[in-house]
Amino acid sequence: MKNTEAPSNVMLSLYERAQKVLPPVALRWTRLGVDRGSGSYLYTDAGRKMLDFACGVGVCVVGHNHPEVVEAAVAQVRRLIHAGHNVAYYPTYVELAEALVALTGGDTMVFFCNSGAEAVEGSIKLARYVTRRPALLAFKGGFHGRTMGAASLTTSNGSFRKHYEPLMPGIYFAEYPYCYRCPFSQRRGSCKFECLKQFNSIFTHLVNPEDLAAMIIEPVAGEGGYIVPPPEFLAGLHELCSRHGVLLIFDEVQTGFGRTGKLFATEHLGFRPDITACAKGIGGGFPLGAIIADRRIMELWPAGAHGGTFGGNPVACAAALAVLKVLQGGALENAGQMGVRLLEGLVALQRRFPAIGDVRGVGLMVAVELVDAQGAPDGHAAKQVIEACEQSGLLLLSCGPHKQCIRFMAPTTVTAAEIDQALVTFESSLATLPS
Repeated sequence: MKNTEAPSNVMLSLYERAQKVLPPVALRWTRLGVDRGSGSYLYTDAGRKMLDFACGVGVCVVGHNHPEVVEAAVAQVRRLIHAGHNVAYYPTYVELAEALVALTGGDTMVFFCNSGAEAVEGSIKLARYVTRRPALLAFKGGFHGRTMGAASLTTSNGSFRKHYEPLMPGIYFAEYPYCYRCPFSQRRGSCKFECLKQFNSIFTHLVNPEDLAAMIIEPVAGEGGYIVPPPEFLAGLHELCSRHGVLLIFDEVQTGFGRTGKLFATEHLGFRPDITACAKGIGGGFPLGAIIADRRIMELWPAGAHGGTFGGNPVACAAALAVLKVLQGGALENAGQMGVRLLEGLVALQRRFPAIGDVRGVGLMVAVELVDAQGAPDGHAAKQVIEACEQSGLLLLSCGPHKQCIRFMAPTTVTAAEIDQALVTFESSLATLPS
C-alpha cells in the first residue's frame, strides 16, 4: 500500500519548514538555517561553518553568545524575567540607565524600549511634545524603521513605503551628503558645502524653522549605503539646529555601541545631539532599545506621555551591562584597529577590481559600492558577489537604494585572522564577476 503520509519535518531543512508557516514578508536575505553561533561564526543546520559579517544585521556587536553576556543573562533569568518598568524598579534596569547617563556626559536621562523603530518613534514623540512644534525633517536615503512613524521618515528605498500611503504628515526631506554621488554635482574635497546651504531654500520654500520640532539623521547612513558624511556637515547641522531651537536627533541604532570604534558615532565629532535613538548592539542579541536625551528635555516629558510593556526587560538590561563591560574592556579599541585593517584591505582590492567604485566606512561599519562600466550602481554584481561569498563560507549583506553596496559588519571582537580570511574570500568572489 502506498504511503500517503506527509514527510516528517525532521527530513526538511529549516528553510523548507519555514515556507509552510511564515509569510513572504518574514523572509529576505538567505536560505540558511542556523543551529548555533559562537564568536564570529554561525553554524548551519547543514553543518556548515559561516564567518558572520552580518552580525544579525549589526546586532551581535560582541559576537555570538559571548560568555560574559550569556552568563549575565542566565543569572538574571534565574532571578527575574519580567516585572514591567512601568510597574516597579529593578536593579539591571536602573544600573544600565546609570551607566548610560555616565557615558553620555552625566546630564542625560534614558527611556528604554524594545527596538530601533520604537526608539525612533519615541524620539520624535518626545521632540514634538516638548517643543510643541508640528514638523520634522529627515534626510533622503535614511532608514529609521518600519513602523508607521519611522517608515514615514524612511527613504532609503521606496519598497519600505510602497502601499502604505498616506504616511505621517508634517515631514520634510533634505539631501544627505553622499560625497561619492553628490546630489549637488560637487567634487569631494573641493565643494562649498552646498549640502548645508540647501537649508536656506528649504526654510524659504518648504518649512519655517519655527515649525520644526526636530531634524533626525543617521551620523553614518546605514541601510542607505554606509555613507560617511563630512564631519563639518554634521557640525554645521548641529549649529543650525541650535540657532533655530530645533532638536537634533541622531539615529544611532546601527552606529551605536561600538560599530564605529567608539561607543557612539557622535564621539568622533566633538559634540552631542539633543536626542539619541539606539538599539541593535545595546542588548548583545536581546531585544532592547533606548532613547538618551538631555535631562532638560526628558524632564519635560511627564508620566503617561509615553510608555510600553517590555521596555527595559531585566534580562535584556543584564545582557546590555555585560556588553558594555566587554566593549570597555578592549573590544572598542579592537574595533578601531580591525576597522583600519579591513578598510586598507578593501582599498587594495579596489585598485585591482574596477567593479569597486568606492570604499568607505569608519570603525567596523565598512562598505564597498559596486559599479558597472559606466559607473552606475550595480546591484546585480553585488548580489553575485554576496552569493559567491556565502558559498565560500562568508556571510555579508547588501544595502543602498539599488542594493549595490556590500556591507561588512564584523563583531568588535573580530580577530586579524578573521578579517584576513574575509578579505581572501571577498577577493575570490570578486573574481567571479565578468571582466
